[in-house]
Amino acid sequence: MNLNRRTFLQAMSAVILASRARGAESRPPRILLRSSWQMVNIGDIGHTPGVLALIEKHIPGAEVRVWSSGDNTADLAAPVEAMEHKRFPNVTIVKGRIGKDGKATSPELAAALEWTDFLLHGSGASFVAVSDVTAFVKHVGKPFGIYGITWSGGSESQLALMSSAKFIYFRDSISLGSAKKAGITCPIMEFGPDGAFGVDLRDDETAERFLKDNGLEPKKFVCCIPRLRYTPYWLIKTGRKLDPVKHARNEEMKEHDHAPLRDAITAVARRTDHKVLLCPEDMTHIAVGKEMIYDKLPDDVRKRVVWRDKYWLTDEALSVYVRSSGLFGLEMHSPIMCIGNGIPALVGRFAEQTTKGLMWRDIGLDDWLFDMDNDDDVARYTSVVLSLVQHPDAAEAKARKALEFVHQRQAETMAVVKQSCPA
Repeated sequence: MNLNRRTFLQAMSAVILASRARGAESRPPRILLRSSWQMVNIGDIGHTPGVLALIEKHIPGAEVRVWSSGDNTADLAAPVEAMEHKRFPNVTIVKGRIGKDGKATSPELAAALEWTDFLLHGSGASFVAVSDVTAFVKHVGKPFGIYGITWSGGSESQLALMSSAKFIYFRDSISLGSAKKAGITCPIMEFGPDGAFGVDLRDDETAERFLKDNGLEPKKFVCCIPRLRYTPYWLIKTGRKLDPVKHARNEEMKEHDHAPLRDAITAVARRTDHKVLLCPEDMTHIAVGKEMIYDKLPDDVRKRVVWRDKYWLTDEALSVYVRSSGLFGLEMHSPIMCIGNGIPALVGRFAEQTTKGLMWRDIGLDDWLFDMDNDDDVARYTSVVLSLVQHPDAAEAKARKALEFVHQRQAETMAVVKQSCPA
């Protein structure tokens, strides 16, 4: 009797343990997304909700927490986080660092590090959080991957760290080539679209009110974004000092860089029924747009141009973009978000920028990529802007074709993310 009872108890224990194991195996993956680099740029903001949307779509049921950078523009922190929570109500945002002793500087981060199965470094201008990932690997010891970055080189320790990743997706083929040439031996290194292609945030009510107040009709206007060679962060971020070399370069080139935009705007205003919205991707573009474009336009053209004099967040901006006929200018992430939503968009770039703009070639939009240091590219700029406005069906078909390729790569890359998360 005692033997039977003991056998019974042993069998029940085995059943309970097996049940727990099955439960653990069926638990959704837990992903800690290291992202949210800064808030003064709607494109940098867009990295995070873009990747969150991709995870939601391609890894259904996955649980995600965002490990966000601290940002010195505190007045934007609450609105940005509210915008993200509105779209992703179940996502928790944590902040902090991992100290040299291996302990997190905030209880929320400590809990997230214990909770997570996998660390995913989000899109960025580089391997932005290399120090955080280094500490994570050293002290937490769980796997990680890198999703959609530009990269041009790093220290030997950084190369070794990147080689230990489960995967690295580079948002432009030049970066991928640089990584291979540097000898990084990560098992999966491929082109992977910038995370901001996945952004689907909306604030339709605010956008429609803005358009109505400014006499902009859906599909009867195009957007234009100015910018300087170097973002003058010293004007908008606490503690940043003026960089005299970068400032001098900005002053030297700002007329050269914005004259083609003024020419294109003038052609749109005089030769089509469209208006033009001058709008910002980061805070510094507002003043640049007024000084270098709006104030320099002929009177008849200026009447058909709306200068937005306030910064906006990603949800309102994207709700405006999708109501436009397209976008052109000197920035990158507004075009990315436009193409990600099927809206035609041209990219202008400079030698001072990273290779990220070359992703336009990678997704089949070489004709819509302009090197503003190349006279031939500048010479064709106005005609291509006009073509976008005058032949909307062809422009939208071109944008959709690029988006189909982006969607294909998103599905393929997210399948690898899913497979890389421990069971």
